[in-house]
Amino acid sequence: MKKGLVSIITPSYNSEKFLKSTAESIFEQSYEKWEWLIVDDFSTDSSRNIIEELAAKDDRVKFHFMESNSGSGKTRNKAIEMAKGQYIAFLDSDDIWTKTKLEIQIHFMQKNNYAFSHTSYGFIDENGKIIKQTYLVSKEPVDYKMLLKRTEIGCLTAVYDAEIIGKMYMPDLRRKQDYALWLAILKKGFKSYPIANETAFYRQHSNSVTSNKFKLIRKHWVFLKKQENLNAIQATYYTICWGIGGFKKYYI
Repeated sequence: MKKGLVSIITPSYNSEKFLKSTAESIFEQSYEKWEWLIVDDFSTDSSRNIIEELAAKDDRVKFHFMESNSGSGKTRNKAIEMAKGQYIAFLDSDDIWTKTKLEIQIHFMQKNNYAFSHTSYGFIDENGKIIKQTYLVSKEPVDYKMLLKRTEIGCLTAVYDAEIIGKMYMPDLRRKQDYALWLAILKKGFKSYPIANETAFYRQHSNSVTSNKFKLIRKHWVFLKKQENLNAIQATYYTICWGIGGFKKYYI
């Protein structure tokens, strides 16, 4: 594990349209001690060629090609397995970071000896145009119960210190793997500390899962029952809180 090194975890699947934009936001980081681990999930477009080109351009870019489509959880876990950094950060292949994202966040964590952190983030459409208002994180540190009520931690902003927490992987789920990982970290007694700065932009697609959140209420309830072992009353309460928070985030 290399001190101060940030391992950036990126799953890729048919991402040819956005990969170069994502890459540019990484290459322009003011904090230069990073490695970018891209795991391609058996893409059928030109993603693999683009990934090889990016790796040829900068030796901090490492990649792995899955032999079959396995889902974003397994692809992220492969990248985490490959990671050599003290810090594990996440950026999907269509999202982007601001130039000072890592500098701000790593300095914040090092200065305060925090093991887990997240930031505010904005939204862009498929053409990179900013849409809606910035999602501002709460001022208070996020613990397990708070995260059950509200999906406060955006995957594209999350960073955890593997030296303190240990390497932690996502569960074998097709959906909500990142949310389940944050809950697992917080369940160990850690908190995620917020940074008010907008350091990233989430690309919201017209047909994305998050754009159809009303259809996911029951699935979220089932997730809380099965993955978090909550009883029916607890799952219902936290699902209602989550639904209200999701509506505010994506529709207001």
